[in-house]
Amino acid sequence: MEENKINLPKNISAWTRPDSPRLITSKNIFDYMNGAGELYLGYHFNSLEVYEYKSKDENDILLELYFMESSDDSFGLLSLDWEGETVVFDRSTNKISNSSIVPPVRALYGKGLLRIWSGNLYVRIMAVRDTSTAKDVILQLGKMITTNRQDASPPEMLNVLSPSVAPNWKLRKDRVSYFHSHLILNSLYYLSHKNILRLNHSTEAVFASYERILNSKDRDRIHFLAIKYPDTEKAKQAIDSFHNAYLPEYKQNKPLDSPDGSTKFFKIEDGWLGYRQQNRSIAVVFECPDMESAQAIINQPRLQYLFVDFNVHNPEAKGDVKEINDKED
Repeated sequence: MEENKINLPKNISAWTRPDSPRLITSKNIFDYMNGAGELYLGYHFNSLEVYEYKSKDENDILLELYFMESSDDSFGLLSLDWEGETVVFDRSTNKISNSSIVPPVRALYGKGLLRIWSGNLYVRIMAVRDTSTAKDVILQLGKMITTNRQDASPPEMLNVLSPSVAPNWKLRKDRVSYFHSHLILNSLYYLSHKNILRLNHSTEAVFASYERILNSKDRDRIHFLAIKYPDTEKAKQAIDSFHNAYLPEYKQNKPLDSPDGSTKFFKIEDGWLGYRQQNRSIAVVFECPDMESAQAIINQPRLQYLFVDFNVHNPEAKGDVKEINDKED
């Protein structure tokens, strides 16, 4: 495919690569990276091209091009770790808006590793040793790869997150991740070795943290999870599975529940937990210090993006989008 064609130099500074890359697919990915293959197969993975640039001083550079089915999937891989130095290859196109609910970056560098989200392409370029010369070459390769590639927007699923929620809860932009797999969820927030929320490639999920500062040293943190399923029945089955596995000692019907039964709250060992299932979506909030905070997070206006289940790019939905934004204001 033309969109997947990347032209890389055979020689760059003191480094040289073979004529052809090593091609990795879902069939042989575990031969290449053992258990780490689950991370990429957890997204919609197409193929991986591996280039090894070698130099005489043996400070080799490994370049990996992960071709995903969509930009959302490559974004998801970057979103699992927002640590590192921001890299901007083209200041006119390479940034995400500062008003975004995720860090306004598309590439991050740290400890000899450059990671890039560029359309349906996720890139990792790393040196054996983190030297200034190797870093310069890595950044040159990154710029070559991204040049003339069209930038994409973050997944629409992120619209469910509010930058702030009363009282005084602020979204941690560097703790927002997009994914499909329960294995990835467990790496972010461990629930169970089993897939109790029935996540798979047909689902979309966002995990995020909200914080509020108590004083100069202390702060509270809440964890939030939103999931969209293919249909309402699968969402109902998932929330029942979650409740039975995670809250087996608690009855599902309680006085604190919402009148329509869609929202439930529980005081457990690590704080208040709340969940809401409506139409084909689920939202869960963990480790709330009080019920009021759990209610604020689970009922934040932007969750209508999830539960009303409309496309924010649909012109017919503009009135609904404005209503939600007005509520936030």
